[in-house]
Formats: sequence, structure tokens, C-alpha cells
Amino acid sequence: MPTNDTEVDVRAEPRGRRHKMIFDIYERLAPGEAFVLVNDHDPKPLYHQLTAKHPERFSWEYLEQGPQAWRVRIGRGS
Repeated sequence: MPTNDTEVDVRAEPRGRRHKMIFDIYERLAPGEAFVLVNDHDPKPLYHQLTAKHPERFSWEYLEQGPQAWRVRIGRGS
């Protein structure tokens, strides 16, 4: 399912920097906006971090689930 959301490909980023980068992007989203995360593994740990930090204020939709790439549409709620 194609989207018009900005795509953020973190596969070339060092692993230790990825979550900070993703959270920075999420924090800049206006309510109702989203981006598509592209990762080289299932970003499920990120989902749990978002749940802890922003409970019920984000959306998470898998668009592709490996094996080469995972694409997840992450949106900011109100």
C-alpha cells in the first residue's frame, strides 16, 4: 500500500543512533502526520518504546515485513 508520507530509511545508520533519530522525527510530526520507517529488521522494540513514551498517541502499521526490509507507517495522534 503506497503512501505519500516521508520515508525514513535507517538501514545505513549506526544502530546506536537509530532510535534517537526516529524519536526526533516523531516529535516533529504534527498531529495526524506520519512517516514510513524502513529498517533491516522488525522494529518491534521501537514499538514498545513508543508505547511507553506516548501511550495511545501514535499509530503503527506494517506495510512490509521482511525479509530484506521492514516498512512501518508511524503516525502521531492528537
